[in-house]
Amino acid sequence: MGMIRKREGKRGVSWQIDYFDPAGKRIRQSFKKKKDAVDELAKRVSLIAERRYLDVKKDYKTTMGDLLGKYGENFADQTSYRGWKVFCIKRFKDHFGENTLLANIRYVDIETYHSALRKTLTAHGTIRKDSTVNREMSCHHHIFTKAVEWDMIERNPFDKGKSLHLKENNQRLRFLSQEEIDRLLPECHKYLRRVVECAINTGMRRGEILGLKWSDIRNGQIYLQASVTKTKEARQVPVNDDLATLFKEIRKEQQLRSEYIFTYRKNEEKGPETTRLTTVGKPVESMKTAFNAALRRAGIEDFRFHDLRHTFASHFIMRGGTLKELQEILGHKTIQMTMRYAHLSQEHKKKAVNLLNGLTASKEGDNQKPDCHKTSQIL
Repeated sequence: MGMIRKREGKRGVSWQIDYFDPAGKRIRQSFKKKKDAVDELAKRVSLIAERRYLDVKKDYKTTMGDLLGKYGENFADQTSYRGWKVFCIKRFKDHFGENTLLANIRYVDIETYHSALRKTLTAHGTIRKDSTVNREMSCHHHIFTKAVEWDMIERNPFDKGKSLHLKENNQRLRFLSQEEIDRLLPECHKYLRRVVECAINTGMRRGEILGLKWSDIRNGQIYLQASVTKTKEARQVPVNDDLATLFKEIRKEQQLRSEYIFTYRKNEEKGPETTRLTTVGKPVESMKTAFNAALRRAGIEDFRFHDLRHTFASHFIMRGGTLKELQEILGHKTIQMTMRYAHLSQEHKKKAVNLLNGLTASKEGDNQKPDCHKTSQIL
């Protein structure tokens, strides 16, 4: 009813079981040890004989709609789910079909979807970046990983082939010069300028800033909870004098009427012809349009809000901060992520050393002349 064959390849020797399930589908699965293959085939043959096979192979009854529904129930409160994951999941469902059995989804189907995704233009009509494709495929990999943990399938189809992760170009390091900062800030509306100033002085991410509450600030530190950070690890960010002054200004204006720090005023209708401005306003949730408009007015090109994080890190290093300190402030898990700023430290030191130029230059009347030939060789 089934057979076991020995296979030899680059990864060594393996043992493959080969049989047909009750639905007539051919099943092949490899094991590192012959004993494991023999035991597994015997178990499955026994289950088929006892007509209990389908009770174990739940993926023969579970549909894509069942899986995505369960995933939504468990992760609907996740910030990323409410944002970009919703669109990823919709594309995935439209491609495979809600009623498709998970058992019918193979690695080749995942790879085909991956290839199609790379060719599909974004909503703005541009080619998808490798990082965007990787993020979406990671979402789908996580969905199937949870399906295995929830006993909806036995094995993740992603694990049956090579990794589909694309090599990304993460070398971008765009940051604002002091002159660009001086041009940008006056072009920002009041609420936007405050957010930008916080980003430049802390290196915090946009979501971390917009979610800041007064209860997060104490003892000269910003305490970021694990639930709001990208790494899901809590961290502390020091508040410098400039930021402390800004917080005091906002606090005085709000008069303890808002739990959120960054808010904006909105019109409130009080009658057919009268409106007034609220004192507190509502928390800032989105500012992409306002930020891009400020960049245009300031004449700053090729810049994103996330680059304000690079701006903080770059100026921190150029003003003498250490990479270890920067790693802790930014919340990088490894020092390698912070090393992208190391060259700025070296350039800064080189400029500082150039301040000594002329200190040992030969004075007028010195008889000893430098060996220009040797100097050129050394340099």
